[in-house]
Amino acid sequence: MDFVAGCIGGAAGVLVGHPFDTVKVRLQVQSVDKPLYRGTFHCFQSIIRQETLFGLYKGIGSPMMGLTFINAIVFGVQGNTMRLLGHDTPMNQFLAGAAAGAIQCVICCPMELAKTRLQLQGTGEKKSSRKLYKNSLDCLVRIYNREGLRGVNRGMVTTLIRETPGFGVYFLAYDVLTRGLGFEPDDRFMIPKLLFAGGMAGIASWLSTYPVDVIKSRLQADGVGGVYRYSSIADCVRQSFRREGYMVFTRGLTSTLLRAFPVNAATFATVTLILMYSRGEGQGPKDCELAPTGHQAQLQQQAHPSSL
Repeated sequence: MDFVAGCIGGAAGVLVGHPFDTVKVRLQVQSVDKPLYRGTFHCFQSIIRQETLFGLYKGIGSPMMGLTFINAIVFGVQGNTMRLLGHDTPMNQFLAGAAAGAIQCVICCPMELAKTRLQLQGTGEKKSSRKLYKNSLDCLVRIYNREGLRGVNRGMVTTLIRETPGFGVYFLAYDVLTRGLGFEPDDRFMIPKLLFAGGMAGIASWLSTYPVDVIKSRLQADGVGGVYRYSSIADCVRQSFRREGYMVFTRGLTSTLLRAFPVNAATFATVTLILMYSRGEGQGPKDCELAPTGHQAQLQQQAHPSSL
């Protein structure tokens, strides 16, 4: 049930956060010579005005499609790694999260490639006159037919560099925050504390790896329209820095941070409610283990491991 709750909670997070992600990608990859958007809020306004509200949800099929597999990998690897390490410490939380982040890149990279391509499709058009991709699956199939397996995995190295420490920081920050806030089984503020810890952990995770995400987005968007600008990761970093300065590595950061908290809050709230109502009989929130962190020993002593 923990796995199912995590998947549904993740889906809720995608629904809440995808518009912010679309804005982030548009800002990260727009041309410095002819920028379409002046900033985060102007990008929001422009997309809604030019492409309707649905423009903010372009490419949502890809993260939804890969969500179950990603959650299965993350939850399974993180939980098993913690059991192998044996001790619930902040460092072990980081290592377990890093392992989970590294392994789920196999699904995450192609998923984000399709998402990025679809988010850029029909930029500035209310109704795209020519759609290159029908949906996420069609996008990946077309890329595979044109570029092979290497094309489908475009940006894999940068995704690995981002996700490995990113998930490590996420689980570490969540563990430290939940330990610091303190929990008791009958704590009436337990759920708000969990939401706060999850949201802040998400922000910490993005701040720790955001420059890598900018490069990843640029590499995955490279080739749209048949024009390739970057020959490697180093070339992308070099060209981006030379043309736009160090601030290029913060492109779309506002949108990302605005997205990070509500996405994690929606995810944790959904997981909590599902576990509360599924287990019932007054167990309520105290049975809603959202991560294998130190506070769980204080909440209850259960034989089965938690999932997030």
